[in-house]
This record gives sequence, structure tokens and C-alpha cells, in this order.
Amino acid sequence: MNYHTQMEAAKKGIITPQMKTVAEKENLSAEHIRELVACGTVAIPSNINHKALSAEGIGDGLKTKINVNLGISGDCADYTLEMEKVKMAIDFGAEAIMDLSNYGKTNTFRRQLIDCSPAMIGTVPMYDAIGYLEKDLLEITAKDFLKVIRAHAEEGVDFMTIHAGINKRAVECLKRDKRRMNIVSRGGSLLFAWMEMTGNENPFYEYYDEVLEILREYDVTISLGDALRPGCIDDSSDAGPISELIELGALTKRAWEKDVQVMVEGPGHMALNEIAANMTMQKRLCHGAPFYVLGPIVTDIAPGYDHITSAIGGAIAATYGANFLCYVTPAEHLRLPDLDDVKEGIVASKIAAHAADIARGLPGARDIDNAMGEARHNLDWEKMFSLAIDREKAERYYNSTPVSERHTCSMCGKMCAVRTTNLILEGKKVNFCTEK
Repeated sequence: MNYHTQMEAAKKGIITPQMKTVAEKENLSAEHIRELVACGTVAIPSNINHKALSAEGIGDGLKTKINVNLGISGDCADYTLEMEKVKMAIDFGAEAIMDLSNYGKTNTFRRQLIDCSPAMIGTVPMYDAIGYLEKDLLEITAKDFLKVIRAHAEEGVDFMTIHAGINKRAVECLKRDKRRMNIVSRGGSLLFAWMEMTGNENPFYEYYDEVLEILREYDVTISLGDALRPGCIDDSSDAGPISELIELGALTKRAWEKDVQVMVEGPGHMALNEIAANMTMQKRLCHGAPFYVLGPIVTDIAPGYDHITSAIGGAIAATYGANFLCYVTPAEHLRLPDLDDVKEGIVASKIAAHAADIARGLPGARDIDNAMGEARHNLDWEKMFSLAIDREKAERYYNSTPVSERHTCSMCGKMCAVRTTNLILEGKKVNFCTEK
């Protein structure tokens, strides 16, 4: 192999096996995929040590992808449950899984995850630093943080969220511009605390070239984290995330110069009317790099339903430029999600992604919807169930109330509009009071 990364291969005119896989999934030519990877508008996160991976492309012109967060916490260290969530994510077609474990020695779980998962795997090394190094935050050195990045890369992680943009300039901007919720990014808050306690520059910014060398060695895609993302809609589009985004744009170009693939992460909470402009601004400032968003969550008053607030924002974001949606579950802001929460979050995010693909006019995006319309026209329930995102729920709901005639549902019964129209167009009579 005479290349280190997918981007390096693309720049050299080489079509990799991963590019061919992506091309087949997207119904595009492998050469077209290569061109997009070469210029950075598409990333194919693909660690050389992730042997179970079925490669996916993230970026403009491709289907919107979704990510599922899971992992161990100090209050819920059930590895078996987390592996059940992994299986569910894969079964529902999630393209990525992020292991956000932040308790104990997480590498055993992560290695099992990488060994079995065809979905790409992401991590936030900052979360793992304290447990991996067995040091308190103030005792960790800049070089220590790089050790964690290397450990994750060696294990086979495909992309890493690294908050390199929260440098001293961005922090000063944050302090000047008072916010309602300050920093809500877990990784961002830890880095902010470390910087304030030590007086040092963000190590991921100061030693960015060394970070890139590690990532290049294993072909890990850097996902440039938004440490200053808004945690409530009143903080959206303020000076902090904008100043950080400018830094992320510069860091994007530096990564591409070293043939490291890049994604850029985006806002958390944001009012509906601000989403489109923020997508355009990100693409402009970050040179068209793939955009990875959490939500955006479009109102702050729906704890327990934030899979819905997130899906609303995600659909709009992906319509106007976002390429990768991080799912949000009903447990957001409340607890570690259980299996039911994970399912609800995945389905909501898949709906948002698919709705955006339709809105963008992506070739073939409407095909499955057209097939569903045909199945409904024919009152073909088995076909409807087979096309549903969540077949089990659709079938369970239908069967929960028995119907006198299999071709209808319990909502309308024989007054089903589709049944009535079909009978008339077939030259038959409609009878409700007598059986014929």
C-alpha cells in the first residue's frame, strides 16, 4: 500500500476498496467518490485496524448518515447492556457508533465493539483520559493527552472528536460575551478547566501537528469538536461558537495538508430560523468539510421528548448542508439512555436524515416512499410492514386492535378512504350496512 490515508490515496488518483464500497452504496462512480475525498468534501472514516468495517462516506452529495452514542458511565457500568445497544444500532442501520465511555478501563469494551461492528466507530479521547491515565485532571500533561489519542488509534477507532478549536482566543471571546449556559460540551468543559487551572494553551491546539501525525498513521478522521456549542437556544449564534468555528476552518486546512480527513462538528441548541444560516456559514468557513451536528435541538422545554426536538432540527440542518446527524434520545438531559430510549433516538434520527435526503432531491431517495404509497394504495399490509423503518412497532400497532376485514385498519374500518375509492374505480358498489 503506497498511501497512508484515504485522502492521500485520492490525491494520488488511487481508488481504494473503501471508495468502491461507498460508491456501490451511494450508486455513484468510484472515480466520483475519489474526487470528493481528494478535495475534502467527503470523508470515509476507516482506521486501518478496523477490519470489520463496512465503509461509509460522509459529505455533500451523499446520503445523510446518523451516529449512535453509547458507553459506560460511573453510575451505569453495564457492559452487556451497552453491547445490546450496539446490536440494536447495527440492526437499524446506523452508520456510526460513538463509544463515549468515561468510567474505568474502557479499552476492553471498545476493542470488542471494534471487532464486531461494521459501523464506523468514534470516540472522544478527552473523556477517557482520566480513567486511562489514572491521573486527576490537573496532573495530566499535554503529552499525556496525546498518549490517549494514540491508544484509541491503535485500537481501530475510525474518527475522534478532538476539541482543538477552544484555544485561548476563543476562551477570551467566551468570557467577554456572557452566556446563559456557558460551556455544555463535556470535553470542552474539561479542556477549559485544564487550561484555566494550568494557564496553558489547549494541548490539542498547541500540539495539533503531532495529533495529525498520529491520526495519519492509522487513517483516523479528525472530527473537530465544537466545545463552545450552545446549550440553550438563547446562546445560539453568539460570539463563542463563531470564533471557535473560524479556528476550526484553519485547522481543517492544516489537516488536509497532511492528508488527514476532517469532519467539523456543529451546534447543539438552536432556534429553527437560525439553522439554515448556520449551515451555510459552517460550510463557508470550513471550506466545505463534512458537517456533523448534534440536533440541533430547537426548543429547550421538552425533556423526555428531545428525540423529537432534535429530529426537527436535524431534518432542517441536513436539508441545508449538514451531512451527519448525531442521534438524541428521550433521555437527553435526564439519564443514560436505556434500550427503548436508544431505539426511539435511532428511529427519530433516521426519519430526519431520510426526510432531508428527499428535500435535497437525492437520486433514489423517494423510491422507498413511492413503494410505500403503492403498498398503501393496494392495502398490502405485509408490504407496508416490510418498508417501515420500525417494522415491529408498525405490525404491533396494527394487530393490537383486531379488525373485521383484514384489508382495513381499526381507525376507519370499512369506511377506509382507500378501500372506498378502489372499489368505485373498479366499478363496484360500496356497501356499509349489508354484506354483499
